[in-house]
Amino acid sequence: MVRLSRIALPTGLRRALTFWRRSIQARVVVSTLLLSAIVISAVGWFLLQQIRDGLLEHRAEVVVGEVEAEVAFNRDRLSAASGTEVNASVQRANLIGPIIEAGDSRGYGVVLGGPEGNDTGLADGGAHRTSGLELSSVPERLEEHFDGDNRPTAWTYTDIVRTLPDGTTESEPGIAVGSQVLLPADGDYYTIYFLFPLTEEEETLGLVTRALLTAAGLLLVLVAAITWLVTRQVVTPVRMARRVAERLAAGWLQERLRVTGEDDLARLATSFNQMASNLQRQIRQLEELSWVQRRFVSDVSHELRTPLTTVRMAGDVLHDARRDFDPVTARAAELLQAELDRFETLLVDLLEISRFDAGAAVLDVEDTNLLDVAHRIVDAARPLADQRGVEVVVEQPERPVRAEIDVRRVERILRNLVTNAIDHAFPDDLDHPIVVRMAADDQAAAITVRDHGVGLAPGESAMVFNRFWRSDPARARASGGTGLGLAIALEDAHLHGGWLQAWGRPGEGAQFRLTLPRRAGMPLRRSPLPLAPVDEVVLAESEPEETPASEPGREPSRGVPS
Repeated sequence: MVRLSRIALPTGLRRALTFWRRSIQARVVVSTLLLSAIVISAVGWFLLQQIRDGLLEHRAEVVVGEVEAEVAFNRDRLSAASGTEVNASVQRANLIGPIIEAGDSRGYGVVLGGPEGNDTGLADGGAHRTSGLELSSVPERLEEHFDGDNRPTAWTYTDIVRTLPDGTTESEPGIAVGSQVLLPADGDYYTIYFLFPLTEEEETLGLVTRALLTAAGLLLVLVAAITWLVTRQVVTPVRMARRVAERLAAGWLQERLRVTGEDDLARLATSFNQMASNLQRQIRQLEELSWVQRRFVSDVSHELRTPLTTVRMAGDVLHDARRDFDPVTARAAELLQAELDRFETLLVDLLEISRFDAGAAVLDVEDTNLLDVAHRIVDAARPLADQRGVEVVVEQPERPVRAEIDVRRVERILRNLVTNAIDHAFPDDLDHPIVVRMAADDQAAAITVRDHGVGLAPGESAMVFNRFWRSDPARARASGGTGLGLAIALEDAHLHGGWLQAWGRPGEGAQFRLTLPRRAGMPLRRSPLPLAPVDEVVLAESEPEETPASEPGREPSRGVPS
């Protein structure tokens, strides 16, 4: 399985991301701010557009009315003077002069076009204009509108370009309004263009924009503060419940939430406290029951030792004198001796289990070569293997397999695994020996015991470590086991911080794997040996993903159901 390494991030950014993941209050506040900012921006843009359009429309109405009033006044003035002044040039001067002077005093520019109908534009000459005003200030589309005679007043937006005394030009937005006047002297229509700047409107729009931005900023701050306070009222009880739950999980069963009010959070706190009280009561009942059970097992085991010793002595006397008995009595003496041995072993196992249950088991670790341990166990089990007609071999590892272990406990684990393999192997099957393999890496050491016997049915690889569990109760044990061996072996493996796992298939045998850390207290991440045997042809479901255990010394799974 390919594992992606974490990207190295700066400390500040990593802390910020951690705070973001863990704080629902921060996420709610930021999300509310972002949504509020989007809504405020959309509303603000809409308001600015409405204000801008209203200002421009109002300004256009005002300037058009002013132009029409000015043009009407000049028409009346020309009509009154038409009987005495017939010179066209003088009439043009009398027309444009007062208009330009009025424009200078009122802040707008004026351009007088030539007679319409002679195909001359403003740029062709003959145009009178306010000093410094560029003819390009008049839009071409407005000129085209007044190509004929007696056209109505029209207006459009434009950029007013002026030439400054130093020769540079400046531009500002404005409104261009055009209107035609009939000159009585020559009967031609002249177009007058009035150019009104929008400076005041720009200033007003800028003031409104700044006001909206200020209001939006204050509103966002207010929304953030309100959201923070509102979420705090909800998040604070949740955080208190989390802290109390953590303390309950740590064993402080008397911890409770403080209940204030009668709202939903208060009822939730009440329900939480009731749940904690029920759990505390049940846990105490289970602890008392477990203590009574452990005490009972321990007391019974100790109390049985005295009568067992007496019965053992009597049994030894009968067993030694069995040759003097008749065959039936001699056989009874042998059965009595065998059952006494099994009974004594069962008492020892019960005492050991009671130590594990009471948490009194401790390790006495030393750096040991596991190969030597395996050879000692196999040599001790060889008479039983010869009796069953089974061969047990130890494969030589490629490198030394050393680990800090409690030798007595690891020998007990291997003894249980080897004797179980002998028990469940097919008798007189010398073609398939029981193989003990071992390997080590920098972090862990592993030992596997492989047999080709009856195997394990689906689901039994996890049940095989249960106390007194047997796959086939009707099947006789060659080694006279008590049914507690694998349960004790599993507890010994957990005590080392290791794993004990099983694999098996019906008729194909089984393999048990013991994985131990090379150094006492080191966490396990993987095993140097696969759980499924290497001689299997089909390995599709051989190896489970090995991940760190949730508790120190706890394996991720006890076995792989076939």
